[in-house]
Amino acid sequence: MSRVGLAGDRYELTIDDRRAGFLSFRDDGEVVDLVHTEIDPELRGGELGSELVAGALDDLRARGRSVRPSCSFVAAYIRRHPEYADLVAD
Repeated sequence: MSRVGLAGDRYELTIDDRRAGFLSFRDDGEVVDLVHTEIDPELRGGELGSELVAGALDDLRARGRSVRPSCSFVAAYIRRHPEYADLVAD
């Protein structure tokens, strides 16, 4: 079973207690800058990156935060999933 959780300055995707990937961010107090997404090379090619980004965006929405999608993967994910567009800071 996989889950996305907050771990310091990044969100981590774990599968059966093994870290499968992470999404690092910088929080300037106003906006959370999503800067880099990485999935374990052995696990790439599936939907794990999307699962990670969706989990992070859902958590940030629940916290009432705005995001800056500096990571190209996150930016592309938001373009493909416009239900998250309202989270992007002006």
